[in-house]
Amino acid sequence: MSNQNQNTRSTEALFEPYTIGNLTLSSRVVMAPMTRGFSPNGVPGPNVAAYYRQRAENGVGLIITEGTLIDHPAATDNPNIPNFHGEAALNGWAEVVRQVHEAGGKIMPQIWHIGMTRPVGAEPNPEALPIGPSGLDLEGNLITKPMTIDEIKQVIQAYADAAANAKRIGFDGVEIHGAHGYLIDQFLWERTNQRTDEYGGDMLKRARFAIEVVKAVRQAVGPDFPVAIRLSQWKTTQYEAKLADTPEKLGQLLTALSDAGVDIFHCSTRRFWEPEFEGSELNFAGWAKKLTGKTVITVGSVGLDEVFTSLFTQGKGAGHKDIDELLNRLEKHEYDLVAVGRALLADPQWAAKVRDGRFDELEPFTPESLNTLV
Repeated sequence: MSNQNQNTRSTEALFEPYTIGNLTLSSRVVMAPMTRGFSPNGVPGPNVAAYYRQRAENGVGLIITEGTLIDHPAATDNPNIPNFHGEAALNGWAEVVRQVHEAGGKIMPQIWHIGMTRPVGAEPNPEALPIGPSGLDLEGNLITKPMTIDEIKQVIQAYADAAANAKRIGFDGVEIHGAHGYLIDQFLWERTNQRTDEYGGDMLKRARFAIEVVKAVRQAVGPDFPVAIRLSQWKTTQYEAKLADTPEKLGQLLTALSDAGVDIFHCSTRRFWEPEFEGSELNFAGWAKKLTGKTVITVGSVGLDEVFTSLFTQGKGAGHKDIDELLNRLEKHEYDLVAVGRALLADPQWAAKVRDGRFDELEPFTPESLNTLV
């Protein structure tokens, strides 16, 4: 890490306010959604509220919560993942919102269904079979039957209900999880979506489920409530996967989602500095900005030296990477907001320390960081 360079380089661009419609953020730093699993029986408690509040107190402009579960029995495989339905869970989330707002922050829930990544027989509802467009897992193995049209409509309504609850209890927007090989992404990806009806076929037909989710969410929250969607090319365990292998194909998808009501594209990559397509230095978020003109969030190993998988396959931690390139791209308006994941998980004061030039005080991420909610 080049501390000397970081100590002289201005980080002002990261800490300028940013406005999306009626929502103004105090900085460009976003807390990326990260599954933690500290909500027993799906209910976030005071420790979860304190966890998010700490980031709001220390320079994070927008918090996107860990994935929270829509109301469907097969939405998860872990009873400690927080629900976004039911009185107890929603009361817990209302307290999270109160704490974050009291600290001067803004917060959105990420609403989520894991689809075919749920193992058969998993808790908390072992009788519920996993669901997906064609009943295929990410390796293409047939696990269960394809979703029926009625099941599709029920799940779309569950997303809409979750979004309506987010607005009702005081969140500042809502993010739909459409990335990483989970349910919405399983409809988008041709390997897992082999349907021959209106929800399968070419890119736009495979996008129909996502489009209908966005439209239902937009209808549930009205025109002025920010709606984000997180997208990725890569999938969990399928790092070389591609939804779109050309800018033209990506543009088809993003334009359709934008027209359906998306305000913010959260573009998940494993390394933010890598170009998305040959012939251009633009990353995924940069292409989303160019193709739609909408607000975009970049993410991917921000502030870290080690790549995504080495932490777990080799048991390594990660120091803090020089952020010059991140700032250069932000200053050139390649993207609008920067999501920070593991660096912010390890150090709740990451944003404040970067803002103040205290790089030598940054706490490194280690696998042990995942074991506690700090």
